[in-house]
Amino acid sequence: MKLEHLHPWNLTPKEAIAVQRELRNHLILHDDFGEVRRVAGVDCGFEQGGSVIRAAVAVLSFPGLEPVEQAVAHLATAFPYVPGLLSFREIPAVLAALEKLAVLPDLLLVDGQGLAHPRRLGIACHLGLLTNLPALGVGKTRLIGSHEEPPQCRGGWVPLMDGQERIGAVLRSRAGVKPLFISAGHRINLESSVDWVMRCTTHYRLPETTRHAHRLASG
Repeated sequence: MKLEHLHPWNLTPKEAIAVQRELRNHLILHDDFGEVRRVAGVDCGFEQGGSVIRAAVAVLSFPGLEPVEQAVAHLATAFPYVPGLLSFREIPAVLAALEKLAVLPDLLLVDGQGLAHPRRLGIACHLGLLTNLPALGVGKTRLIGSHEEPPQCRGGWVPLMDGQERIGAVLRSRAGVKPLFISAGHRINLESSVDWVMRCTTHYRLPETTRHAHRLASG
């Protein structure tokens, strides 16, 4: 299936920032989806010294979390590494991987940030807008914001704040492990984003969607 490209990709970093600021106005940050039967993890790796992006999508059944479909796409890296502009480097390959799927998933769990981004348009937001799929960000590390220490219990979380604005959640997905940084991407709110990450998490720190996608992206 062919997915829409809402803007060109041969952009300078300055032009990419302008695109982010425009797209931010179109985000839907409340729950706007029905029954979820297929959840997907999205992750990217690099090959040949960073000159090739390997994008992976792993689709799992829900609630069983069994693999049902997967796709990998390779594209030449065309955009430079610029902090805050990760999506312009990775999304073209992710879209190519998604287009290989027989059926698009109902929810995307994207490795990276959503709203927890300096311009409120991380890769989960950007990808959600381009695909019109509900999407959330699962970050292993913090990009911006401040927070208190989350509770040590499984599922405990505290807000991730940028000044007076709540931009995400710092979530303890398992007792005694480093927290994850969760943020809404598109067509979902923060509380639901946290809830879906926990629904997709079993015995490990990372949700099963992310674990499967990471294995695919790593080759």
